[in-house]
Amino acid sequence: MKRIVIVEDQQLVCEGIKSLLELRPGYQVVATAEDGRAGLSVIRQHQPDIVLLDIRMPVMNGVELLQRLQQTALIATTPVLVLTTFDDHELLRDCIRFGAKGYLRKDVSLEELTKAIDCLVAGGEWLQPAITQRISRVLSGPAEVPGKPAEMSATQACAALPLTQAEIKVLRLIAAGCSNQEIADVLHKAPGTIRNQVSAILDKLDARDRTQAVLKAIDQGVI
Repeated sequence: MKRIVIVEDQQLVCEGIKSLLELRPGYQVVATAEDGRAGLSVIRQHQPDIVLLDIRMPVMNGVELLQRLQQTALIATTPVLVLTTFDDHELLRDCIRFGAKGYLRKDVSLEELTKAIDCLVAGGEWLQPAITQRISRVLSGPAEVPGKPAEMSATQACAALPLTQAEIKVLRLIAAGCSNQEIADVLHKAPGTIRNQVSAILDKLDARDRTQAVLKAIDQGVI
């Protein structure tokens, strides 16, 4: 049984997600909270297998809650799946940087939501491609970084990261939401080869997980 906490300030949305999840065997919503402060309390109390987190909430928003979870080390044992809308893309980027393991739009199907929950509980990450593209556009906007050219060609961007062309192909497929098996199928490689390449990518980018590696690649303009 996967034990779930939902932190969401819109009661109808929260109750809807709870009701749908509990229609499926193997999922139990052990608590809900309407803001980040209450969410922190119920997470500490129930020690769930996963947290479904809204971003924009009163009292304490999703980013602030993630920061508190980091400070208490709960983020290491409690995967967080952010549920968002396209209007939240800047805050969403901060959520990923503060330890969220995945993100989905609130209008996804129940099937995709349960797949994402299963993936995170098993230790993986879940990146919804459409939102990854939106974050990419935000990060590659007009703001200039000191000492970095305003525009970079694809070749220059790739050269900015210590990755081989093969590893960059793998990283782009990770950003598209592909699993290791799916990447292996697309690139006609053995799954073990892909696992090794993913490990090499995380090591070279000094990234704690696949999500952070994708964000670093977006920062550099590779994705």
